[in-house]
Amino acid sequence: MKILHTADWHLGKKLDYFSRLEEQREVLAEISEIAEREQVDAIIIAGDLFDTFNPPVEAVELLYKTLRRLSNNGERPVIAIAGNHDSADRIDAPDALARECGIIFVGYPKARVVPFEVQHGYALSKTDDGFIELLLPRHNYPLRIIHTPFANELRLKQFLGLESKEQKLNELLHEHWQTVADAYCDEQGVNMLTAHLYMLRRGGEILEEPEGEKPIKVGHADLIYSDGIPRQIQYTALGHLHRFQEIGGHPAPVVYPSSPLAYSFAEAGQEKGVVIIDAKPAQPVTYAKIPLKSGRALHRKKFLHIDEAVAWLHANPYALIELTLVSNTFLSSAELKRIHEAHDGIIHIIPVVKSEEMIEEKVQSINLDQDIDALFKDYFQYRLGQEPNHEIMQLLNEVINSNTETED
Repeated sequence: MKILHTADWHLGKKLDYFSRLEEQREVLAEISEIAEREQVDAIIIAGDLFDTFNPPVEAVELLYKTLRRLSNNGERPVIAIAGNHDSADRIDAPDALARECGIIFVGYPKARVVPFEVQHGYALSKTDDGFIELLLPRHNYPLRIIHTPFANELRLKQFLGLESKEQKLNELLHEHWQTVADAYCDEQGVNMLTAHLYMLRRGGEILEEPEGEKPIKVGHADLIYSDGIPRQIQYTALGHLHRFQEIGGHPAPVVYPSSPLAYSFAEAGQEKGVVIIDAKPAQPVTYAKIPLKSGRALHRKKFLHIDEAVAWLHANPYALIELTLVSNTFLSSAELKRIHEAHDGIIHIIPVVKSEEMIEEKVQSINLDQDIDALFKDYFQYRLGQEPNHEIMQLLNEVINSNTETED
């Protein structure tokens, strides 16, 4: 049995003001092609389908079109759970219609999906709070999935019975997962868990949450440890962290597959992908990361000279860039225009001072007997850390001359 694991699509997300929707169309088409090429039997999307609770219409349309393609018109189950960026109500809303297309949406913790059968496709044969069992056309053994969408404190109280902050979330989830696993996850089927959580190996390194993300981890109160996963589980499909990683702490793989695109400059250089799982009952699973090639690469670049920056920009047209320019003076409007005309993917331009030692030396040696231009240059250097460019000096002279004419 082959299962494709992906997560953190963040449909509708922008990088500052720059829309990523076209890149998302490309990368979701690539994921669909991988699913077809690998002939996977099921797809798991582990949360953060959208980037906001109220995504744009284009993002919603892209999600439904992609899920229908992934489901192969109902022949292949697609299980999509809510993440911390998703509205659980929005995820649950199209459930009845989605089932006809082979798509299973799970918005809330301990949700119970109504059993159904897709004509010429698969069947959802068993269901319980936070659990589904699927019978797939090409296999004579079932796929069992324990599912836990993102749960904030309110949802935990409402759906999982969290009575107080003192009650440990780890213990609550472990008890729920273990109860379900003991009831349904024997060695006659493939047993998996999917969740959108901040999960770590106990005693392991604290993993950084993605830059710009809504954080799940608040101190250490919301950390979930992988040793709470039931022993019957053969693979845990996680979502939330955007870098690919197997966190360990359990005999079977516990994996974040990565987001399909780099969504912040902190992710620049990360290889993005999906995971293909090969599973059989009562045997260790194997998995492979399949790299994704679609989308613009993100770069953080620093240059000392405008000519070097412009040359690099022309050589790397399909990228999104945070550009740092080191100089002694402010960039002129002509220089800024030249840079922006060289590339359509510049998100930030960061000017920096070339030499802190030079600034300190100039500040300490201000001569009050200088003419007005020299005094202004020293003051400008002292306040802003850079020398004024020619345009700023011209503006100063215009102001001085204007005042002189008024006095006359």
